[in-house]
Amino acid sequence: MLKVAICGGSGYAGSELLRILLRHPGVEVRAVTSERSAGRSPADLFPHLGAYARLRYERLEKEKLLKRADFFFMALPHAASQEAVRYFFDNGKKVVDLSADFRLKDPAVYEEWYKTPHRFPETLKQAVYGLPERYREDIRKASLVANPGCYPTGALLGLLPLLEGGVVEPDSLVIDSKSGTSGAGRKGDLSLSFSEVGGGFKAYAVAGHRHTPEIEQELSLLAGEQVRVSFTPHLLPVDRGILSTLYGRLRGEPDEERIRALYAERYRGEPFVRVLGKGAFPNIKAVRGSNACHIGFALDKRTRRVVVVTALDNLVKGASGQAVQCMNLMMGFGEETALESAGLAP
Repeated sequence: MLKVAICGGSGYAGSELLRILLRHPGVEVRAVTSERSAGRSPADLFPHLGAYARLRYERLEKEKLLKRADFFFMALPHAASQEAVRYFFDNGKKVVDLSADFRLKDPAVYEEWYKTPHRFPETLKQAVYGLPERYREDIRKASLVANPGCYPTGALLGLLPLLEGGVVEPDSLVIDSKSGTSGAGRKGDLSLSFSEVGGGFKAYAVAGHRHTPEIEQELSLLAGEQVRVSFTPHLLPVDRGILSTLYGRLRGEPDEERIRALYAERYRGEPFVRVLGKGAFPNIKAVRGSNACHIGFALDKRTRRVVVVTALDNLVKGASGQAVQCMNLMMGFGEETALESAGLAP
């Protein structure tokens, strides 16, 4: 039985980790931390997690936790993960970090976008980017995995076949994404209150969202050249889900059958990516609560562009589900273990 600790377990990502791991036959959650909720039970904060009524949140005391778990999920805020990740990693533990602290390979880029230095560049060099559909074999061998952001997961899965197949111009990519409010985390904020969000729909962090360099880093590696994208996120008046619409200018004549073959071949055998049939497009309702990413596309022959639409649950495939998927690979479990649940749509 794998002994697991969740650091930062009172947020949405932490609660989803607890929910998913409850179904994992090879895992025992031995510790869960929260500075604000120390002494309370996860069931106090999240009544649907009644199975954890005997577990108690505790403060993050690294030396005490080290002996109690072999695998650590870090669900701490950005910048707060750096020291704890380095400590557990240097002491021989396997770690999946759900923050952005180990996603960007260049410390200078991290500092530019997150306004704080990266204090452990040597540890950063050893982190593997945790998108299984792209880096599965590297993840299997890794001891430190940087779990991708929710927006990048939807964008990268939608664009990966096009860039690998060389059918779009890398400098033409536009990413338009819409997320539920849980993407902002579980914190008190007037802008996220029901009265502010309900009935509304708005863009935010226009031309400056922190997931931009993460998307560009991975697209550049795919394309073999420096890629810059236009990325605009929006806030949907729903609690969870991300719908991304991706645009790219085609190289050569539009050929729908070729592009459909690229997607079919690239995602053949992938347990959590579903390419929809012609004329069908994803709905966030269909992936709610699941680790799935649904993809649909169409060619706009008039403008010579391909339009790709992806949908995922930002708390599952966009965060905790993908983290468990990576853990399964790292520890030799079946990749789909504890992640088999279908979406909750009727």
